[in-house]
Amino acid sequence: MPVNLLIAEDQRLFRQSLRLLLERERDLRVVGEAMDGREAFEQAMKLKPDMILMDVDMPRVDGVTATRLIRGCLPEVKVLMLSVHDEDARIVAAVRAGACGYILKDADHAEFLRIIRAAHRGERLHSPFMPDGFAQRALSALHESEAAEQAGMELLTEREREILAHAAAGQGNKEIADRLNLSLDTVKTHLHHIYQKLRVAGRVEAILSYLQSG
Repeated sequence: MPVNLLIAEDQRLFRQSLRLLLERERDLRVVGEAMDGREAFEQAMKLKPDMILMDVDMPRVDGVTATRLIRGCLPEVKVLMLSVHDEDARIVAAVRAGACGYILKDADHAEFLRIIRAAHRGERLHSPFMPDGFAQRALSALHESEAAEQAGMELLTEREREILAHAAAGQGNKEIADRLNLSLDTVKTHLHHIYQKLRVAGRVEAILSYLQSG
C-alpha cells in the first residue's frame, strides 16, 4: 500500500515541484494539496492522509498551529515540517506541536525521500534536518511539560476536542455545526461544557488553552 501524502505549502512552484518528485515513487501517493494552514486542517480532516508535509510559514494559520489542530483530532497522522529555517525555537515549536520531523528545504531529492520513508516507518529522525543533539533536547523539553499542558484537555470528550479544534481553525458555530452535522444548539452546549472543564471565560481563552496544550 502506498503512503498517502498531503502537501501543505503556500509557494505554488515548490508545492508543484514536490508533488512531481513524490509521484515518481511507486510507494508514495499525493492525495491532496493545501495553500495555507486552515486549508491543511480541512483537507486533513477530509482525506485523513498517512502523512502531511507541512510548511512552517503559511498564511491564515501557520504550520505549527495547523499541526497542533490536526494532531489534536487525528493523532495517528504523522506530520513532517518543511522550512528554510534551522533555528532551535522553530524546531521546538514543531516538536511540541506533534511533528515527527523537520526537513530543511535545501535537502537533496534522495535525502528528502529517505526522510519521508523513515518517518512513515516510525524511525527516530536526526541530522541533516535537525541540528545534531537538538532533537533529543527538544523531545526532553516536551516530555517535561507534557503532563501540565495536557491536564485540562484530558477532561474533554473526543467530540469536544473536535469542536474546539474547528473553533481554533477560525470556524464559527454555524460552520462547525454544518461540518459536523450537528445542530447549532448542540455546538453551543458543547462549547459551554468546554469552557467549564477548561475553567476559562470564553472562546478565545479556550482556543489559547487548546493551542498551548499541543
